[in-house]
Amino acid sequence: MCTLSSNTAHAHGARRGAQGNTETLGGHCVSAGRPGGRYRVGYAPGAYDLFHIGHLNILRHARAQCDYLVAGVVSDEMAEQAKGRRPMIPLVERLEIVRSVRYVDAAFVETVPDKLETWKQVRFDVLFKGDDWRGTPKGDKLELDFATVGVDVVYFPYTVHTSSTQLRRALDVLGGRGGPVGAGAGVSAGPGMVEASFSGELRSVPGTTS
Repeated sequence: MCTLSSNTAHAHGARRGAQGNTETLGGHCVSAGRPGGRYRVGYAPGAYDLFHIGHLNILRHARAQCDYLVAGVVSDEMAEQAKGRRPMIPLVERLEIVRSVRYVDAAFVETVPDKLETWKQVRFDVLFKGDDWRGTPKGDKLELDFATVGVDVVYFPYTVHTSSTQLRRALDVLGGRGGPVGAGAGVSAGPGMVEASFSGELRSVPGTTS
């Protein structure tokens, strides 16, 4: 397991094997092509805030389709620019969580919004996204951009019943505040203290009862 440097053009350090059809990436021997439909290097970007089963499913499915999987973890600033608020979990912790998942071979910190700029550094063959992007303007643009460099975009089913947004909203409610629960803020509402009007929202988060 390693964390890729964001300023290295060939960050994963590919090395051609003796037979010309394999490479060594981070100690892994991987195919140079796509035998049996498998990709060589896959890339799965995301904020990975409040890591949950949906994130795990994306990484599991992605690793099953490639020999070497790089997870792209967006910086706090990038996430704020895209969603209007910073992640609840800081970058250093999100990065450590993602790089510890057994399906992930390396983690890369995304600091620019242009995925093609990221591709120039990581050099992946396929980019994996949740299918909530499929058929949307941002998804169409992603496909068109990567078609110019021969990179496929593969979508996986989005886990609709669990999301970081839902979890964050529930934590905001439990914290008795409209914004994120900041460091040291704690949870101010104990069991039985949450108003009945919030119970429906909390039930949308698996494992939460009113």
